[in-house]
Amino acid sequence: MIIFTIAARELRSLFLSPLAWAILAVIQFILTYFFLLYVEQFIKIQPGLAQYPNAPGVTEIVVMPLLDTAGLILLLVMPILTMRLISEERRNRTLSLLFSAPVSMTEIILGKFIGILSFTLIIVALLAMMPLSLLAGTNLDTGLLFSGLLGLILLVSSFAAVGLYMSSLTSQPTIAAISTFGVLLLLWILDAAGTTGGESDRVFSYLSTLRHFQPMLKGVFDSSDIIYYLLFITTFLVLSIRRLDADRLQH
Repeated sequence: MIIFTIAARELRSLFLSPLAWAILAVIQFILTYFFLLYVEQFIKIQPGLAQYPNAPGVTEIVVMPLLDTAGLILLLVMPILTMRLISEERRNRTLSLLFSAPVSMTEIILGKFIGILSFTLIIVALLAMMPLSLLAGTNLDTGLLFSGLLGLILLVSSFAAVGLYMSSLTSQPTIAAISTFGVLLLLWILDAAGTTGGESDRVFSYLSTLRHFQPMLKGVFDSSDIIYYLLFITTFLVLSIRRLDADRLQH
């Protein structure tokens, strides 16, 4: 399918870029540091935990904070990864070649989205190996682990959808990165704003991507959170398609 051809092209172009390799290395270094830090903290408090029934285990103390930290780091990184998806095509004047090709705007957007998402899934897969390595010496709550990983995948997918849309609005990758970071930061602030209990605060809380991520880190699997992310991603993908359609009509 043409969608996967475009996705493979995007993924290949990422791995041909030194920036992507640098980002991948830096993310793994930072996450490894936090992983070892959380493991060290768990070793220190483990004797005390043994005195309490139903005490939290290594999954709650090490793995879930690691996934939470990964969500924050990927929030900072995704604007850099997505900034060139459409804006560079527009800047290099190659977007018109895509318009003239026998592909739909939907196929272009979905292909680019799957391409950048494949790269982030590689990051998540490398991250998952860290907690899985703990199976050699302890027991993990695999249900809680996979709930957290699913939440992280949905979270970064929503980040990628926002970044793709912002990249479709401009011909400058830097502007796309800054605007993407601004939107993602706004969603973070909305999460902090929805804490006073008012009606408007509940609306802000529902719109926050992070608020729907936190329950999954606790093993709470709510279908409404899954639906939220799917609707969120679909909305920004549709906006990106409509933006390209508008550009195509101008050519």
